Parts: sequence; C-alpha cells; structure tokens
Amino acid sequence: MKIERVIISGGGTGGHIFPAIAIADEIKRRNPSVEILFVGANGKMEMEKVPQAGYKIKGLDIVGFQRRLTLSNFLLPFKIIASLWNAYKIIKNFKPQVVIGVGGYASGPTLQAATFLAIPTLIQEQNSFPGKTNKILSKKVTTICTAYEGLEQFFPVSKIVFTGNPVRPEMVDLTDKKVEAYNFYGLDSTKKTILVIGGSLGARTLNESVKLHLKEIQNNNLQILWQCGKFYSESLTAELKNVNFDGIKMVQFIARMDLAYAVADVIISRAGAISVSELCLVKKPVVLVPSPNVAENHQTKNAMALVSKEAAVLVKDVEAKESLIHRTIELIKNEEQQQKLILEISKLGKPNATAAIVDEVEKIVI
Repeated sequence: MKIERVIISGGGTGGHIFPAIAIADEIKRRNPSVEILFVGANGKMEMEKVPQAGYKIKGLDIVGFQRRLTLSNFLLPFKIIASLWNAYKIIKNFKPQVVIGVGGYASGPTLQAATFLAIPTLIQEQNSFPGKTNKILSKKVTTICTAYEGLEQFFPVSKIVFTGNPVRPEMVDLTDKKVEAYNFYGLDSTKKTILVIGGSLGARTLNESVKLHLKEIQNNNLQILWQCGKFYSESLTAELKNVNFDGIKMVQFIARMDLAYAVADVIISRAGAISVSELCLVKKPVVLVPSPNVAENHQTKNAMALVSKEAAVLVKDVEAKESLIHRTIELIKNEEQQQKLILEISKLGKPNATAAIVDEVEKIVI
C-alpha cells in the first residue's frame, strides 16, 4: 500500500534522531509525495536537527525521571498526562497511516496515543537490552524491529523482526577514501592511526586516557585522530598548550566520519547502539569502552553482544585511564588479532537495516 502520512516519534540524542531521519529518508525515497511529521521533546536536540534534515516537527513537554529528588520528578505525572493528551490531538489532526517510535522521551506518549486510536505502530529498538518504555509499549504495538537477536525475553516473539539499526550509508562508505582521508586530517600515511570517538559532546574517560599516554603513542611511532568533544575542547587545548603535537590530531567534532573511519587502523569508541552498528559495517578492529553513565547499563550490554562473539575488545571505564592506550597499542601491533576481529565484526553488520525496517512499515500501514 502507498504510504501517504507518517508520524515518527522520539529523540533526545543523535543515537535516536539520526536513525529516525534515515527511516524517514527511505520512506520518502519510496513515496516522494509522503507527508512525514516528527514528534519530539521540547528543548531536546531533535527540535533543531529534524528541521535541518527537511522535516516538520512538533514538540511535547515531556522529560525523563531524575535519579535525585527534584521538582521535575514531582511534576512528571502531570507532564505525562499533558503529553498524552497533546500526542492524541496531534495524531487526530494529522491522521497518520502508521506511527513509528525510535526511543526517547516523546515516543512513549506518542505511541501510547496511537495504540489507543488503533493506528498501526512500529518501534525500532536500537539496544541489546530494551528500555522500560519499549518494554511497556511492546504489549500494544504492531511490530518491533530489533538491532540484536535474543530479545524474546523482553518482547512478544510474534512481533519481533530482526532488522539491525538504521545507519546513514554515507557514514560507512569507505571505498577509495584513504588518500583523501590522510589529506583531510593532515595525517602521515606511513604511520598506523588510532581513532578515538567519544560522541559529539566528548567522553571524559577517553580524553583522560589519551591525555595521560600521548608520549606512549608517539614513542611507538603511531598517530592519533582524537575527537575530544565540545565539552572538553577548550580545557584540553589549554592543558596541552606546551605538548609536542607531532602525530596527534585533536579535533572537537568530526564532520567527515567516513574519512575518520577510512584513516583508522584501530578504533576506540563508546558503545552506543548506533555507534556499534556503524562499527560493524566499517569492519575495523575496535576497542569498546562502554559508558557507565547510561540508563540500564545499555552500553555494556551492546558491547558484550560483540565481545561475546570475539568481534571487539572490551576495556572497562574504570580501567581505561591505566590500560586503554596500552591495550590498543598491543592490538595495533598484533596483525593476527586484528584480522580475527575484522572477520568476526564483519559478520554482524546489517547494511540493509533501513530498507528492512521500511519493508515492515509497508506491511502494517492502513
């Protein structure tokens, strides 16, 4: 059936927003005249990123539960009720054929309202261990697209479709880009390169780990492309003003992720769901350092899905300052282990995930 009107809800982080945009782009590619409306949370980054991608968005005044005693927690029940009512009105007015949830604060009330109105619904679960909202929603939604196998313990088996996570194809296409990548980042093509990525805001542990071992990197004739993040760029630049930056390329943000992946011999990364999915398609040796500051320990579970298959190396956050760079240098010198990791991580990539998800959307539209 032709898709004419779709609501996509969720956000909060790039890990939710960019997969949502990838799904929207694929729906629009197949149905050029489709109307797509996003529903996000006011004050969150989707309210900026979605319009930049060319889509309309409406915001709900919804926030998450805080782990400490706050006024926000007291007001939360009232905000949930108001968000459910506003989501109901948005859906009634827009009349979508299907509502898609990608995770994040706004997806809960939007999907609840859609199921109440008997509109077909699909949730895309990005993590290997689902969050509370998707567990609750799973009882009512039509279809659940998962990025990992083995989620039968959390969701009704009859609703699960194993698709993988949507990844923007331009991010993981590394074909014939190595020379361009060395030139773009001003790196030496004769040296092995470590790539460190901690997200757009940065990761304190990764930054501290690199900062303490810069000499070790240089002494082993290696170079590093170090994405330090917006929060840490200024302080690190001041701290390291007297450091010899030979072989060290520190950047606040990586605009060309494809070129960063292309230049890397070994990658150090957090273990967010979309990052892990990208890394499976990039097919490079990876050292994962899961963030401990993530709800329900999602990142450790994402990382273990690879580590248990010998597709990545794990370094715990608490051990990173002491051992991360040392462990990475060991790996970069061990060609046999690198090839083993490349072979196993290559088996886990799902390059057609976005198309598979939209196939499922097409099956349930009314």
